[in-house]
Amino acid sequence: MTRKPEGTLRRGWTTGACATAATKAACIALLEGDFPDPVEILLPKGERPCFPLAFESRQPDSASAGIIKDAGDDPDVTHGALIISTVRHAPPGCGILFRAGPGVGTVTLEGLPVPPGEAAINPVPRQMMQDVVCGLTGRNVPDMEIEISIPEGERLAEKTWNPRLGITGGLSILGTTGVVHPFSCSAWIHSIHRGIDVARAKGTERVAGCTGSTSEKTVQQLYGLPDHAMLDMGDFAGGMLKYLRRNPVPMVTIGGGFGKLVKLAQGFLDLHSGRSQVDFEWLAGEMDSLGASPGLVDQVRIANTAAQVLTLAADESLPLAERIAGKACETAQKTLGHAPCQVDVVVVNRQGQIVGQSNG
Repeated sequence: MTRKPEGTLRRGWTTGACATAATKAACIALLEGDFPDPVEILLPKGERPCFPLAFESRQPDSASAGIIKDAGDDPDVTHGALIISTVRHAPPGCGILFRAGPGVGTVTLEGLPVPPGEAAINPVPRQMMQDVVCGLTGRNVPDMEIEISIPEGERLAEKTWNPRLGITGGLSILGTTGVVHPFSCSAWIHSIHRGIDVARAKGTERVAGCTGSTSEKTVQQLYGLPDHAMLDMGDFAGGMLKYLRRNPVPMVTIGGGFGKLVKLAQGFLDLHSGRSQVDFEWLAGEMDSLGASPGLVDQVRIANTAAQVLTLAADESLPLAERIAGKACETAQKTLGHAPCQVDVVVVNRQGQIVGQSNG
């Protein structure tokens, strides 16, 4: 088990941020001939970090730049990995193409944010790199190929969930904010508690804890909540609910993606992938109780991801997300005990759309 460093934990940068910085440096070298070092990028929340180059190579038809990933004090398997981006011109009309170089995985199964056959580069890093290339070329849809590679990435991927998710050949390029917040249960849960204290002091009627930035944005807009009502719950549903049991507010909304809330519905209070897993046999039972055909129930049992199950249910107009929201609400209410605090659960898809909601 990795021991938490003493003192204030240092933040780091996601593989997506590193890939974006490397892409910007490589694109500038391809267009202008020289590599910027360090290279500055714009992150989704407005931060502008600078990255020193650890690798650069210029060929007649391409340019490559590399960034060493610094995960801060987070025990991240990719800490210290070299993230390389190779940028080259693509044939006219191709637009921006993303390629998986050595050490970067390829998606082979349904249910992930990118379709099978595509490089395992998630939507936000793709958008960040696309924005960089468009800005440098001055074109809305430039014809460019971006290839991301990670030496030793295939070996490192064996320590992740990628093989079980059907991502073959290496690591994924991830991140929604560009920033890695060091994993620390006590520090994170402490911040949740302080958020509840602030909300109570302000007389806030409803607080919301969400598993990620997409669900947080959706829930905040749904109820028109002020920033101080938004608790940085993350995976620690139990840490939030147990504190609310002793320090209640009138209403709490839990928002999250389908997979995370399936685990809450199953009874887990820690939603981290390393400490709780989606039970597909349990999901198959829920689908069966909703009237799914035996063949569909069997498909759920062998599904690759919870998102894939949600798609199967939607295709048959089965209200699985509503069922999960209700059962997750039951888990939350049980954890709150007799505290005067009503619970509402909102299931949000990757596009930020509400696909299921409990009655509260």
